[in-house]
Amino acid sequence: MDVFKTLRELYAEKRRIDAAIASLENRLAKQPGKSVRRRGRSSMSAQERQVVSQRMKLYWEGRRAHARQNGTASEAPRSIADSANS
Repeated sequence: MDVFKTLRELYAEKRRIDAAIASLENRLAKQPGKSVRRRGRSSMSAQERQVVSQRMKLYWEGRRAHARQNGTASEAPRSIADSANS
């Protein structure tokens, strides 16, 4: 097996793949209104965070009230992780 020949072939293939990727990226860039989609979680505005905060405060208020009605006010609400470890 000729290692140098194999390396030359692999580098040639890498150049072809890089050229194909660049070509596809150029096509995407030329299309108006189409952008490359960002991965991951989108960020929230301050107003959206405030809405979520208020909703969660109401949620936990309800959970505590329900616990007090059932006589389990001294117990903290259990999460799914807590119940899996028990």
